[in-house]
Amino acid sequence: MNIILETRDLSRHFGGLKAVEGVNLKVKAGDLHAIIGPNGAGKTTLFNLLSKAMKPTRGQVLLRGRDITNEPSYRTAHLGIGRSYQITNIFPTLTVLENVRLAAQALGPDNFRLFRHVTQFRHYEETAYHVLHETGLTHSAWQLAQNLPQGDKRKLELAILMAQNLDIWLLDEPTSGLAGEHVPAFMELLDRVRKQEDKTVVLVEHNMNVVMSLSDRISVMHLGELLAEGTPGEIATNPTVQKAYLGELYSNLESDKLGD
Repeated sequence: MNIILETRDLSRHFGGLKAVEGVNLKVKAGDLHAIIGPNGAGKTTLFNLLSKAMKPTRGQVLLRGRDITNEPSYRTAHLGIGRSYQITNIFPTLTVLENVRLAAQALGPDNFRLFRHVTQFRHYEETAYHVLHETGLTHSAWQLAQNLPQGDKRKLELAILMAQNLDIWLLDEPTSGLAGEHVPAFMELLDRVRKQEDKTVVLVEHNMNVVMSLSDRISVMHLGELLAEGTPGEIATNPTVQKAYLGELYSNLESDKLGD
């Protein structure tokens, strides 16, 4: 098994609160690995630890077997790890093309030469146009990012990750803010580009239809600890998981289906 990202006894405490406690996680290269759990389970804290936004109380984060626990947060992208957030994280007053071009430029040798004429960065612009084509945003290239509908803002975040050529995408609630009818198309796009680009995706997501239909593996968190891990089929039939979490969610899903 080709493990690209791993945690060992990863823990984060806030005083007496054990937000993450003793998590041993293994993410296989090329997988879409979902992390689920009820509110307060520690999912966002775990993401903060993986993305270097927060230091652990104890434990390790390993990338391809290398300990990156003490790497500073500004090194995350250079390590090949990118993250999106529940709230869209883009430059609102720049165009869609500029957002993606700057993302491509950020990890290159011209990362601090931001105010030279765009023609001097033709290769970055070509990368940006390619990514916009792949994500269906070419028609919006010269539109200000702040004027995009929410669904296209999510696509732009995905385009920004693609432009940086990162190995691992950490996606925090990627369907947050999307109208229900737009979720399937966005997740189909995500699944297509991550397979096409051979990327590893770790995502936190509450939409169980998304999780069960697209995930290769699922980790279930409960009260800061890793409760179970397995394929969607294994997780769906795990009685401990059903008792702690999935039963309530599946009840909600059935209610949604009855209301359709």
